[in-house]
Amino acid sequence: MAGPAFRAAAVRVRVPATSANLGPGFDALGLALGLYDDVVVRVADSGLHIDIAGEGSETLPRDEQHLLVRSLRTAFDLLGGQPRGLEIVCANRIPHGRGLGSSSAAICAGIVAARAVTIGAEAKLDDTALLELATEIEGHPDNVAACLLGGFTLSWMEGGAARAIRMDPADSIVPVVFVPGKPVLTETARGLLPRTVPHVDAATNAGRAALLVEALTRRPELLLPATEDRLHQEYRAPAMPESAALVERLRSDGIPAVISGAGPTVMALADADTADKVEALAGADWAANRLSLDPQGASVLPLAT
Repeated sequence: MAGPAFRAAAVRVRVPATSANLGPGFDALGLALGLYDDVVVRVADSGLHIDIAGEGSETLPRDEQHLLVRSLRTAFDLLGGQPRGLEIVCANRIPHGRGLGSSSAAICAGIVAARAVTIGAEAKLDDTALLELATEIEGHPDNVAACLLGGFTLSWMEGGAARAIRMDPADSIVPVVFVPGKPVLTETARGLLPRTVPHVDAATNAGRAALLVEALTRRPELLLPATEDRLHQEYRAPAMPESAALVERLRSDGIPAVISGAGPTVMALADADTADKVEALAGADWAANRLSLDPQGASVLPLAT
């Protein structure tokens, strides 16, 4: 049986950074941010060539161990076969190991690029299947859902398959991220979580997560109480004490602030009137960035853009 046919031209995929959890929405809520990795993939006659610029250019593997390549290969297998060779160029802007979804961005870029470069691939790998595949590779859907769909996402597992819905966050919200110099491994942060939590904490988080949906989409004035968390941030604080202290300081000043994903990045949800002031609060040990909200998610773009 003949394998898939591939496009001769290169494809370019842009994927956004993401922030998961957003306080109480542990492993369920995600937000797409206006900070992007770009990947160009071309099917070649033979071999594997990877060029990396920006984040991770000194440390990422340039072989089959690269997460982007593994994601490409997994998607190509689903689509019926591997190309003879691949040429890949990565322009990375999402910090690695900082809780901004760099691994999810690599996974989503790989599977979207595989679909884009394979003729007729949408019939075998539609958007629902993309989410399921990305979740299978990543292990949980919160970041990959936001990366693929953009906006504000709520994701869950149902019958072993990933599901997600996308919502439009309020236009007035301006994310400000504070990125520290040192990373924290996601495995380290997850390892600090207890197997059980007090019932009152679980009940509080359920209410706050529900409130957060309303606050992020329609009533941003409720973001401070809506981002209160009792399930994970306190338990992870020993791995990132400076991040925990910054969250506490910002929140005591009335600024909705959370650990982004597994940390150690801190994200504040400001507005146009306060974003500049918030950006100046962290100090010299943090790289503060005022970002936009990404409405599109993973996109295939013209090469010249």
